[in-house]
Amino acid sequence: NNVKDYNCDICHSDESVEIPEAKHYTNNQPIHVCCNCGFVYVKKRRSADSIAKSWSEELFGSVYTAKIPAVAARQKYVAETIDSTIGLKGKRVCDIGSGEGLFPEILRQPDYGAEVFAIEPSEYNCQLINAKGIQYFVGTIEEYIDSPDSSDNEFNIVTILWTLENCQNCRTMLEAAYSSLEKNGKLVVATGSRILVPFKKPLHTYLSTTPIDTHAFRFSANTLQALFILSGFKIVHINRFIDT
Repeated sequence: NNVKDYNCDICHSDESVEIPEAKHYTNNQPIHVCCNCGFVYVKKRRSADSIAKSWSEELFGSVYTAKIPAVAARQKYVAETIDSTIGLKGKRVCDIGSGEGLFPEILRQPDYGAEVFAIEPSEYNCQLINAKGIQYFVGTIEEYIDSPDSSDNEFNIVTILWTLENCQNCRTMLEAAYSSLEKNGKLVVATGSRILVPFKKPLHTYLSTTPIDTHAFRFSANTLQALFILSGFKIVHINRFIDT
């Protein structure tokens, strides 16, 4: 009932074209490409709260879980990448969209030695995070920024792992991450970069019939870098995404 049409999140152009083939796999839900900058995005979206609720109540545990070897492996890859390029020992790290808390749990292990804080909208997942003894905030990043809790926190590193593509407004999420960082802090984004990269999956497993705005953005390396720069960041490291 609260669905709105959005312009391109990167360049704000209102000119886009629909990808007709996608509808065969999404139960007729449209995905668009910006005619100005080439960003692939979902135009029709619900509110941030509604999308977060879909993830919390419908998708986690049934459609998606981090408790499988493939996800654990990619989270370990991100941890190793951060540690080798930035360093984690003694750093204060905020993980946005922590899910079941597996990534914060990895970062606080002795090998990395980070002090971790999780932001997660699912109350059930926050119970799992709490059981691990990890500090957390129940809610979206937008709610966290508006809360009194955020005034006392400035982080050395903010991480967004396979979450930026699943929020309602990617610009808002990066701006909130920016405001959570100390001066010269680092933001790390990991996302399924499948645009302009050889596909690892057939379309019927890449696209799905779940609510299309729960995966509203599909980044290429160029559009992700553009989003960073427009949000006030400087690119300091890009992993070898083409094959790893």
